[in-house]
Amino acid sequence: MSNLEKYNEVFISRLRISSEQLNSAQYQSLANWDSVGQMALIAAMEEEFNVSFDTEDILCFTSYERGKEVLGRLNINL
Repeated sequence: MSNLEKYNEVFISRLRISSEQLNSAQYQSLANWDSVGQMALIAAMEEEFNVSFDTEDILCFTSYERGKEVLGRLNINL
């Protein structure tokens, strides 16, 4: 499974959304992406990619696309 597929799967499983919703997914725009959902998503990303987000990374992780940028800064190529 590619890193992008893993990334997508974390979003789909943690936020309980469809693959069609990925590109438009933004923090607090989905019922399950509230502050609790954010922490669950971050924890799952850290586990899946074996990385550790700092506070700035967590604050920047506000959409599907921004999450890709955050992981890119941590040398995870999607």
